[in-house]
Amino acid sequence: MMVRNVVMILLFVTVIAPIILYTDRLGSIHTSSSSSSARDEFVEDVAAFPFNAHSGRLNLLPQELSTLKEPIGVVYSDNSTKSFPETKASTNHSHQVSARVLSTTTKEQDLSQKDNPIIQVTQTLDQGNQLLAESGAKTATSEKNTDNASQNTLDQKSTQTSIKVDQRESVKTVSVKNNHETTITDGRVRHLKDQLIRARVYLSLPAARNNPQFAREIRLRIKEVQRALGDASKDSDLPRNANDRLKAMEQTLAKGKQIQDDCAAMVKKLRAMLHSMDEQLRVHKKQTMFLTQLTAKTVPKGLHCLPLRLTTEYYSLNSSQMNFPNQERLEDPLMYHYAVFSDNVLATAVVVNSTVTHAKDPANHVFHIVTDRLNYAAMRMWFLVNPPGKATIEVQNIEEFTWLNSSYSPVLKQLGSASMIDYYFRTHRSSSDSNLKFRNPKYLSILNHLRFYLPEIFPKLNKVLFLDDDIVVRKDLTGLWSLDLKGNVNGAVETCGESFHRFDRYLNFSNPLISKNFDPHACGWAYGMNVFDLEQWKKQNVTEVYHRWQKLNHDRQLWKLGTLPPGLITFWKHTYPLDRSWHVLGLGYNPSVSQKEIDRAAVIHYNGNMKPWLEIGIPKYRSYWAKYVDYDHKYMRECNINP
Repeated sequence: MMVRNVVMILLFVTVIAPIILYTDRLGSIHTSSSSSSARDEFVEDVAAFPFNAHSGRLNLLPQELSTLKEPIGVVYSDNSTKSFPETKASTNHSHQVSARVLSTTTKEQDLSQKDNPIIQVTQTLDQGNQLLAESGAKTATSEKNTDNASQNTLDQKSTQTSIKVDQRESVKTVSVKNNHETTITDGRVRHLKDQLIRARVYLSLPAARNNPQFAREIRLRIKEVQRALGDASKDSDLPRNANDRLKAMEQTLAKGKQIQDDCAAMVKKLRAMLHSMDEQLRVHKKQTMFLTQLTAKTVPKGLHCLPLRLTTEYYSLNSSQMNFPNQERLEDPLMYHYAVFSDNVLATAVVVNSTVTHAKDPANHVFHIVTDRLNYAAMRMWFLVNPPGKATIEVQNIEEFTWLNSSYSPVLKQLGSASMIDYYFRTHRSSSDSNLKFRNPKYLSILNHLRFYLPEIFPKLNKVLFLDDDIVVRKDLTGLWSLDLKGNVNGAVETCGESFHRFDRYLNFSNPLISKNFDPHACGWAYGMNVFDLEQWKKQNVTEVYHRWQKLNHDRQLWKLGTLPPGLITFWKHTYPLDRSWHVLGLGYNPSVSQKEIDRAAVIHYNGNMKPWLEIGIPKYRSYWAKYVDYDHKYMRECNINP
């Protein structure tokens, strides 16, 4: 029995089992082929299936696929993308919406891929996937209207927003284009000038010189463009044939580009031209500076005629007619006293006239004018003929100050020294200073240094307001006398708003005498309108401080010439800062002084070379000065002085 069972098992394994396995294999092959054909048929059905047909759902798909939401589609016009960088809020909103859409669709696609057996079956079919993607893209807009109403509302808002942004962007683009077109009025002029430069470069290269025909042609084009340009500064100044000349030159330059293929030679030539232009610019700047300084030093013909005419009239007067009224007020400390040191008659007249015009009580104002011997008679004659209302005038000759001599004043001794004369009149020497502004003859005049001797000139006065002759007064100044200077000697407006108005720009801090005693970053201040407490001056012996430092600077190693550097040293820690509205500077060199500052200013100062009585004066500031000049006066007409 045992043997029989064993035989039956062996028979089953060797005969019956192979037959069963073979039969199952055939069935699997058949099933695979039928499944493949069915799958192909399914793909075709899916490709043609309408997504918006709610009546015929696919029963084989799981139910959660019926909740698949359509991605939020925000429709933008062609130009709407241009507005993204300028409309941050719209951009951020779009980014948030798109991120939410991507996350939603990704999650749902992942779920559908995991749970849907049909999608799993069709994943390996590239063609089927492409058809599904194209079908979904084409029908996204139609499904949007029926599946999700809230998403549709959001889409409409986004679309409206994008349209509004497009409209704003288009308006802005048009305005920018219009502004661009209106501002660039010399485009063709620049183009023609650039063509001339390129043509000269080609003409100077060996390849062009070796081609006589091209050389003749480009020379002809250069002459034509030069004639077309002329003195034109904008396109409207160009002749009608300018466009033809431009096109012809462009064609010739194109030929030159074909002839000249050596870029290294072109670059070398352009560098040489650039170096030459830099050198010419440097020379022209130096010439401009020299001519500006020369113009500033030169007295216009009319201003030279005026003192001569006044001097002649003065010496024709009787002795009784040469005196000013109200001389008893000259030493009254209760009056408002002004000190003006000048040899310019017309400039001094403007200072006096503008001050009196704005004074609340002109009878209490006294003007002390000190001039040199040449202009003494002219200055007196002007104010005798043109008295400043009820104000008091005194005109003095500096030659009458017998106490002011070289033994007392170090600066007077230095101004008459041989080294100083050599410094001014032998400018060709290599050892001379290269900065031309230090060669102004005003530095040779003791009038410029007389401001350091106010207690000696006015021994009986307590306070004096010092005024330069290149200022114009625009408000009443009597409030300066009531200011408490806190024990300081000098009341002045500080000028440290700019870095070049600090001590290190005026003094030589490489010298130990300067570096040990002063701060290079200390704030400078301005001469031109300064209130001086003469009592404190005498108490602190300020004049002696000035003398000591002038002696130390006999070789000009501590500072160059001028009165501001020694003023900074002399009144170091003795200066009280005034409000900036009292004194506005820069009208003699800076065309960008704020109009608001000028309107608020009590005094405007034409410091610099562009004085208002010179032709180089800044035109927009000249009217503030000219309004106090009577151009209809007899002497003004005789000397041909016009506004």
